[in-house]
Amino acid sequence: MKNAEVNTRREAAISRGVGMMTQVYAERALNAEIWDIEGNRYIDFAAGIAVVNTGHCHPKVIAAAEKQLHAFTHTCHQVVPYENYVRLAERLNEKVPGDFDKKTVFVTTGAEAVENAIKVARIATNRPAVIAFGGGFHGRTFMGMSLTGKVEPYKKGFGAMMPDVYHVPFPIDLHDVPVEQSLGAITKLFKADLDPARVAAIIIEPVQGEGGFYEAPADLMRGLRKLCDEHGIVMIADEVQTGFARTGNLFAMDGYDVSADITTMAKGLAGGFPLAAVTGRADLMDAANPGGLGGTYGGSPMGVAAAHAVLDVIEEEDLCNRANELGSRLKQRLEQIRQSTPQMVDVRGPGFMVAAEFNTADGSAPDADFANRVRAEGMKRNLILLTCGTYGNVVRFLAPITIPDDVFAEGLDLLEQSIEAAKKG
Repeated sequence: MKNAEVNTRREAAISRGVGMMTQVYAERALNAEIWDIEGNRYIDFAAGIAVVNTGHCHPKVIAAAEKQLHAFTHTCHQVVPYENYVRLAERLNEKVPGDFDKKTVFVTTGAEAVENAIKVARIATNRPAVIAFGGGFHGRTFMGMSLTGKVEPYKKGFGAMMPDVYHVPFPIDLHDVPVEQSLGAITKLFKADLDPARVAAIIIEPVQGEGGFYEAPADLMRGLRKLCDEHGIVMIADEVQTGFARTGNLFAMDGYDVSADITTMAKGLAGGFPLAAVTGRADLMDAANPGGLGGTYGGSPMGVAAAHAVLDVIEEEDLCNRANELGSRLKQRLEQIRQSTPQMVDVRGPGFMVAAEFNTADGSAPDADFANRVRAEGMKRNLILLTCGTYGNVVRFLAPITIPDDVFAEGLDLLEQSIEAAKKG
């Protein structure tokens, strides 16, 4: 079987709306390496978009899933509940930032977690409006699209978005948008268009994911917390991509001196098994009536079992410190490359959530073409990279935090080769 043959079949069978970043088809994977159906080996600097933070097929995660597989695969927790769902909720209630009583609900995807967080905020406050940030990404459902601060490809052609969703600029020093401008935009919104007494929630990614790996400044978080407290607004931290050791803390919000009222999470929670969660203040989470939250597959026994193992691995292998160590090494290498690469205008990111941003060589404009050339040159060298950013000019690095040192070093060499090749056009 050849990749090209399967790709031809895919084009005939799969909706064009499912975008494809590569045309190689996985056969097996282990830790930070993937082998395709032709036997080619790839170093994975994507981790399924920050999903397998503990690596592909971590033995403890697989063992937990296998044990659950032989016990039962599905009962629907709302019909016949199971203890490990309760225990995982207890663990998250303890670990999610915030010095207050918490409760949790499990769902299946990050977008579903965001949807439920908004539902909770609305029913708890009896208010309809939500404020989000330009460049943010919150999913592909209609509420997720509406909250997302990027039109193409997520909103284009899908018609009217959900009402009562407002966007303000995300502060980015590189783009001359200071914190004061972002907070000022909310103040202006309250003066001109939106009564703050109608606002249920403000939702923010502590580090924008699809938007370009821009980290929210501490002053912004403090300002948002103050605004939310003044006006009775629920503060939601979307930690779908930032959670579970990726940023050098278990959650990115651990790095701030304020806490959100509700936290959404998915991706890295269950090591590759579909599982998402919403954890928040107990009084908010109890606002919905029985049956108002949940879903048939919400809190899948397989995902819950895997998530317990993921939390154990993060603690046992000290993956938060490992993320900081790997991120430091990656940023040092990128800064060295930057000395001879005028297109690279920024290197950033907390922990092992790192990105490089590229402009034209004269620095006058974002250069998505250059970023895509880096990604394509990486694939030629069997290095899997991802791009992102409002302008598509950012390469993001999301290798498993468990990546072995020798594989990481090999990947860094391939990355440097790819950037050099991209400079030649």
